[in-house]
Amino acid sequence: MGRWTRISEWLEKRFARPAQALGWTEGRAFAWRGLIGFRPWVFPRRRFRLYVPGSWNRSAAAPLLVLVHGCRQTPEEFARGTRIEAAAERAGLLVLMPDQKDSANPYRCWNWFDRRTAAGKGEAAIVAAMIRKVARRFGADRSRITVAGMSSGAALSAVLGVRFPQLVRGVFTHSGLACGAAASAFTALTVMRRGPEADVAAIAREARGTADGDVRVALTVVHGGDDDVVARLNAEALARQYLALNDVGVPPGANSTLPEPQRTRRDAGAPHAVRTREWDRDGRAVVRVVDVAGLGHAWSGGDAALPFNDAAPPDATAMLVAMAVGAAQ
Repeated sequence: MGRWTRISEWLEKRFARPAQALGWTEGRAFAWRGLIGFRPWVFPRRRFRLYVPGSWNRSAAAPLLVLVHGCRQTPEEFARGTRIEAAAERAGLLVLMPDQKDSANPYRCWNWFDRRTAAGKGEAAIVAAMIRKVARRFGADRSRITVAGMSSGAALSAVLGVRFPQLVRGVFTHSGLACGAAASAFTALTVMRRGPEADVAAIAREARGTADGDVRVALTVVHGGDDDVVARLNAEALARQYLALNDVGVPPGANSTLPEPQRTRRDAGAPHAVRTREWDRDGRAVVRVVDVAGLGHAWSGGDAALPFNDAAPPDATAMLVAMAVGAAQ
C-alpha cells in the first residue's frame, strides 16, 4: 500500500460520517493515481451509487458486490436491467455501482483500453478507491468482494481482478474483455471483434509474480454466441488470463488452446442452449465459462424493456449473486 493511499484512508477514517442510510445512497471517490493517460485533464474522481440492504448491520459483515455499467448506460439503468436491488435485498448484499462521467468518455464507456487503467492506475485505481471507501465505512466482508460488469464495465472488472488480487476475490464478466487486451483507443474496436492484440496470460503471470502472497481470484464469464459487439474470442482470452493468474497451467502463446476443463455441462433449454465449462485449482472451481448460444450483446435474463438486456434464461444476475455471496476462496 502506497504512502498516498495510507494518507487517503486516514483522512477517510478521521472525517467520514457514520453510515446510517439504507436503500440507495450516493458518494464519490478520488484516487491519486487516477488520471487517464489520453485525457489527463479529467479530474480523477467519480460518483457512485450504493445499495444498502435492509438487513445490513455493521456487526455482521456483508458481502460487497461492485457492479460496473457498460457503454451508453447509467448505474440506474443497469440496476433496473439486472434487477439487482431485489436480488441484493434477498441475499443481504451491499452493491456499489460506479458511474462514468461524460468528460471521461462521451459514450460513457469505461476506458479499459487506456494503458494507465490496464496497469492498475487510471479508472481502475478510482474504482479500487471506491471499494476501499465503502468496505471501511460499511464494514464489508473483505473475503467476499466481487467485481462484475457488462461490456466495458466487464473489461474494467477484469483489470481490477488482475491488478488488485488482494482486494478483489471474485470477478464476473458479461460480454467482456481481458485486462490488457488492447493498448489504445485506436485498436480497441479491432480487439473487440477479433480478440486480444497481446498475450493476456503473460500479463496475468507477470501480475501474479509481483503480488503479495498467494493469488486466488475466481472468474465467471458469461458470453453470447451471437454477440456482434464483443467477439467470443475474448471470453476464451479471459479464461486463459485468469487460469494463469490462479497458477493453473496454460500453454504458451497469445491464442493458445485452453486446457481441458474438469467439468462440462450442457443445457439444451429454449431459446438459448447453454454450455458451462469449469477449471479447478486444488479441487475448487477458479474459472467458469458460460457460453449462451443465440444471445447477443445483452445481459442474460435481464429486463428486455431496457437496452442491452435479454429476458430469456439463463439468469446472469442469479449466477452473479450466488458467486458474490460465496466469493471467499
